[in-house]
Amino acid sequence: MAHKFEKYTYRVTWSEEDEEFVGLCSEFPSLSWLAETSEETLKGIHLAVKGCLEDMLENGEEIPTPISLRSYSGKFMVRIPPEVHRHLALEAIEAGVSLNRIASAKLAH
Repeated sequence: MAHKFEKYTYRVTWSEEDEEFVGLCSEFPSLSWLAETSEETLKGIHLAVKGCLEDMLENGEEIPTPISLRSYSGKFMVRIPPEVHRHLALEAIEAGVSLNRIASAKLAH
């Protein structure tokens, strides 16, 4: 069974500026970890998040829910210029599908 800190969303990427790998956690955007290898970086950012969680618990702070455990409705509103709306509606009509299907397909790419 995964520890709570392992359920968060991590990313390890190369930083040309630092000439090292940088580890990030989406749920804790203020935290980062630099190391020479991607493996060390992942371990480091895990430790940073674990330490942050321990501090938050001690201070009675609200712990963020991992993205992997959050529920999403599948609905959100997007405002677009009227001409884009018209273009998408026309594309949907010509394809014989709903506007929702066209928008969903474009967002998936």
